[in-house]
Amino acid sequence: MTPSEPNRRRVLARLLAAGGALFLASCDRLSGTAWFPNLLDSGEKLSQVTQHLVTSRQSMAQEFAEPDLSPTFRSNGTANPDDPRYQFLAAGEFAAYGLKVSGLVEHPATFSLAELHELPARTQITRHDCVEGWSAIGKWKGARLSALLSRVRPKPAARYVVFYCADPMDDEGTKYYESIDMEDAYHPQTILAYELNGQPLPIANGAPLRVRVERQLGYKMAKYIMRIELVSSFANIGEGKGGYWEDQGYEWYAGI
Repeated sequence: MTPSEPNRRRVLARLLAAGGALFLASCDRLSGTAWFPNLLDSGEKLSQVTQHLVTSRQSMAQEFAEPDLSPTFRSNGTANPDDPRYQFLAAGEFAAYGLKVSGLVEHPATFSLAELHELPARTQITRHDCVEGWSAIGKWKGARLSALLSRVRPKPAARYVVFYCADPMDDEGTKYYESIDMEDAYHPQTILAYELNGQPLPIANGAPLRVRVERQLGYKMAKYIMRIELVSSFANIGEGKGGYWEDQGYEWYAGI
């Protein structure tokens, strides 16, 4: 090594550091423009389309056997919504619960928990993968979302199913919500679960109803569902991103 090499390396390191700082500063300025976030959003949509091209949207998530069940299925996020209406329903063991389905449907309706139990159901043992890094295998039973949709008859303009939940997510009372597209809504493993491991769904895990979208990450599996709306876009919902965590920067399509 010649005496000049350390000097060259120090100069190169300083140039790289300066370049990195300039890049970050540029990104910060770009994020404040009108066009750059739209460009990033287009990139995400392109990634989603590419994933759909290489992976069939009708492919099934892996299912397991009874011996594979996790000893416990942990609760994540809200464990008991601090919402007066929800607490009233829970006190009556959800006898007064009604799931309102509205929006772009021919026949808006409200389904009691008993009526949801009468819809064609599916039982599946699947793995829940949380974005925080943990997984658990549980046995879920619930009404096929496709069966519920057949009752309300979506209009041609319907593109998304939005789930509105009971759990407040911040001090301002912002409620959790999530959404999926019609392709996932009609997938055979997409269910409105009311049982976990052969027992009524516990409050900590989302009673009386949570959605299971088995090929996506856990934050898409909305708990404490109070109503469902079919929409053509997210323009007038939250920040227009399609979900509570998506409004915070998470990807809308969380396929695994």
